[in-house]
Amino acid sequence: MPTFRYPCPGCRTTNSLHDADCDFEGVSWPTIEKAYTDLLTVLTAEPDGMAESTLREAIHSEWSGLHKAALGALEREQRVVEDGDRLRLLTAAEFKELVSEPTRDPMRTVYEYGSVPGCHDNAVFAMVAWYEMVGLSWPETRENVVEWLRESGAWDRGGFEESTPEELVDAKRHVYDEGYGWKEKGQAAKRVIERHV
Repeated sequence: MPTFRYPCPGCRTTNSLHDADCDFEGVSWPTIEKAYTDLLTVLTAEPDGMAESTLREAIHSEWSGLHKAALGALEREQRVVEDGDRLRLLTAAEFKELVSEPTRDPMRTVYEYGSVPGCHDNAVFAMVAWYEMVGLSWPETRENVVEWLRESGAWDRGGFEESTPEELVDAKRHVYDEGYGWKEKGQAAKRVIERHV
């Protein structure tokens, strides 16, 4: 099941050590976690969702910029979706289904076309990092990336040093463990893929 680590909505840290330019530098991780739990407690109690104004009034503390940013992070990570004029927390099953396939570029292009020679390292790195970012466990990430390599045709195009897709993905475990970002590698892979398509 995808996990959620209450990342800082400014720099995505999951502890009190923020990036130097983070809007929430100096805010403790328990304070950030509380902003998320304020939101999630109310949204969990209303499975059909609610208007944002109702959510603001229903949280157990005063609405703040941190709450607004945390809500924005939940929406960006597609944990909370707009359903008409209501905000709704996705169930674990809905979220897992939603994140199994990236829907925004550059990851959409990488996912859709698969890796091509010249960008294998960046593409596989980006896919592992993306699945880690959306909260999939390592076994789920591994399964999704191996499946992507096969179904996109990337593995059949060749150019990999490893003998199996599983071996290739296992070699990228450090990307998952260290929580590296996907965006830069995804953009680099997308540029190469677009030249081949």
